[in-house]
Amino acid sequence: MSGIFKAYDIRGIFPGEINEDMAYAIGRAYIEFTGARKVVIGRDMRPHSEDLFRGLSRGIMEQGADVVDIGLCSTPQSYFANGTLDADGSVMITASHNPGEWNGFKLCREQAIPISGATGIMDIQKIVENRSWKNPARTGKLSTYDIAPEYGAYLRSFAKLDRKLDVVVDYANAMGLYEIAGITQLFNIIPLYDKLDGTFPNHEANPLKTDTLDAIRAKVRETGADFGAAFDGDADRCGFIDDKGDIIPMDLFTALIAQDILSRGPATILYDLRSSRAVPECIRANGGTAIQSRVGHAFIKAQMRENNAVFAGELSGHYYFKQNYTAESQGLAMIMLANLICAKKMPLHTLIAPLKKYFSSGEINSKVADVKPVLDAIRARYTDGNMFELDGISVEYDKWWFNIRASNTEPLLRLIVEADTPELMESKKAELLKIIRG
Repeated sequence: MSGIFKAYDIRGIFPGEINEDMAYAIGRAYIEFTGARKVVIGRDMRPHSEDLFRGLSRGIMEQGADVVDIGLCSTPQSYFANGTLDADGSVMITASHNPGEWNGFKLCREQAIPISGATGIMDIQKIVENRSWKNPARTGKLSTYDIAPEYGAYLRSFAKLDRKLDVVVDYANAMGLYEIAGITQLFNIIPLYDKLDGTFPNHEANPLKTDTLDAIRAKVRETGADFGAAFDGDADRCGFIDDKGDIIPMDLFTALIAQDILSRGPATILYDLRSSRAVPECIRANGGTAIQSRVGHAFIKAQMRENNAVFAGELSGHYYFKQNYTAESQGLAMIMLANLICAKKMPLHTLIAPLKKYFSSGEINSKVADVKPVLDAIRARYTDGNMFELDGISVEYDKWWFNIRASNTEPLLRLIVEADTPELMESKKAELLKIIRG
């Protein structure tokens, strides 16, 4: 059982690890822990999401809280519903980009504040394991609500488009269909895999795996589209493709969106500390305040609130907006990219070109039996640089920098190196990997 309670959500294989009975227990434990009285529940298109909804909603209501069923939706829509409907919390039933046999729960408090391993998931696990919930005096009620019209109107309110852009959208048979249903009329959509199917018959719904982007890249080139958007399973992540069919690095996409946001005035923007130096440089050049963030949505959302940031971008393709209760909205990311293309009157590959000024290794994973001595060796070796430990170890030099951090879930060290020249990047990457791997 303990294996399903993870750093950011609850996730496992149906029905062996997660099933209707487990969902019932999690529902009761969630209310016992949070004290919520009104909970929004949404779900993705996996065949067993209905089973989990039955168990979860029954557990929540028997624990005394009311359930607002918003039905099939994207994860960003569930966050929007949480805040808009003035709920005490929300649960999204999804396993995001995982294969079809997986399912799970993304838990929030009020205002879409996430519950992570450090802020409640492990407490909920203990309540489930001990079945240590009280029996309340009342039973909650079930109601339904269609959040889609309000979410669509919210997204459209940000549009500043002077023409209909041609956009290839890879829905991956998943919840991107719901995420942008309210804005499709603003574009000429060229769809790929636009039938809901929780078995993912065409490809894994994970834009971080670049081979899943082959079809959309080819279709952008074939049609001459202005850009492409490829959603993950629950549509809280998206990979974007430029008009030449090239993948836009997800950190550089943060810099693009920052330009549209900052065209409306100064603001604070967070960027994942693994991002290219081009990202904070672009934010500052456009009048913004750039602040590094650590990796992980729960940390980023908390840091956004602390710094009153309006936007944050993560290397994994999560883009967070203050306007959506400091949570993801890939529909809003799509709108803001289109705004920028229309405002600048330039094709996307031209807009991205000035940001491709440095050379990155990408994130490199190394299996390490004992992480501590490796990190100690790196601390000792690079004392001549600007070293800080916001998330793992980061060291900055004039012409290059690196970050190394331990995985939260696996015996891995993750390294990223960026430099002014490809030769320097390759040299420093090899130097660091020799220390890491011996």
